[in-house]
Amino acid sequence: MSDTTNLFGNDVGLTEKTLDLLWQRQKITQNNIANVDTPNYKSQYLTFEDELRRQIKTSTRTRNARQSIGDAIDQTTATLHTTTNESTRMDDNSVDMDQEQVDLAETTYEYQMMVQATSNQLKRLDSAAKIS
Repeated sequence: MSDTTNLFGNDVGLTEKTLDLLWQRQKITQNNIANVDTPNYKSQYLTFEDELRRQIKTSTRTRNARQSIGDAIDQTTATLHTTTNESTRMDDNSVDMDQEQVDLAETTYEYQMMVQATSNQLKRLDSAAKIS
């Protein structure tokens, strides 16, 4: 177990993994938007929250839960999906620009929230260190 894990528990690893996956999700959404006029293009989306939750829940049942949770976070992968809904467009492109804009804004807010939460945690640790 690293010094960072001892100091922060699994918070930093979870935040890092979540930020990485949110970044991937944002890139996929941007790719969908870039392909809005590409004939036969099928939009894609990324999921990882349920898998992350399942991995963590399973790992808490082990003897060394703290280490196991860290391993579960590391092992969590995202799943890339391709939309299967029928396109209403003549060119069979399935990109829904309204939905893509909502997804992009939502992912941006989630990313900003994770960065702010990490910043706040580091500020609390800095304040605690100054008091000591």
